[in-house]
Amino acid sequence: MPLAVSVPEEAIVHRIYEIRGERVLLDRDLADLFGVATKALKQAVRRNRERFPEDFMFEMTTTELESWREAHAGSEAVRRGLRYPPFCFTEQ
Repeated sequence: MPLAVSVPEEAIVHRIYEIRGERVLLDRDLADLFGVATKALKQAVRRNRERFPEDFMFEMTTTELESWREAHAGSEAVRRGLRYPPFCFTEQ
């Protein structure tokens, strides 16, 4: 049986970004919502790549990360901890 997790909408809304025309949550935000380390989430995704189809998750390119950083240059809180391109999880 799948794990049901209830997260208040206001905890998610400000963490949604648009990348490649998709509304996504970044790996660090999803990890935070589930109470796990981002490193652990990324490791689990890499080990189980077949469970994450491209319409559900993709990795941001370096170019997309730079563009995203420029778009959020004024907000250090939004950019925090992004040294490497993050995984982006879609609404699907």
